Amino acid sequence: MAVREITGRHVFMGFVAAFGIIIGVNILLAVQAVRTFPGLEVKNSYVASQEFNVRKDAQEALGWTVRADEADGVVVLKITDATGQPVRVKQLHAIVGRATQIADDVEPDFAFDGAAYTAPLELAGGNWNIRMTALADNGTEFTQRVILHVKR
Repeated sequence: MAVREITGRHVFMGFVAAFGIIIGVNILLAVQAVRTFPGLEVKNSYVASQEFNVRKDAQEALGWTVRADEADGVVVLKITDATGQPVRVKQLHAIVGRATQIADDVEPDFAFDGAAYTAPLELAGGNWNIRMTALADNGTEFTQRVILHVKR
């Protein structure tokens, strides 16, 4: 049996192959990260940080609690006040989507049924986020990200 010698060319080809794989994987991961990036939360983070405490205090003064559930293809968003009574808001906007990417984002049409806001929506199992903004009767904007766990 003949012994094969490792030459400089073999070492160079191994070096190129190893770093080629590393660079290829890095490029693939970078493209995936950029493609699934949901975008900016705010246009100017400095301005948002200056207004944060004022908005937080106004929101907490409402005393609202929000809970989300899903059953039989219907998403239920319960907004209750400090006494546990259902809250009917002036305006509600919500986006339901995954936490890590925007491909599954939908804007369901929530309707108030006297106790909660409901919307027909078939969701796959797993973790979902409901990014909601509600307007109170006094004009206070209530913004919250509600976690929804769907079991299938």
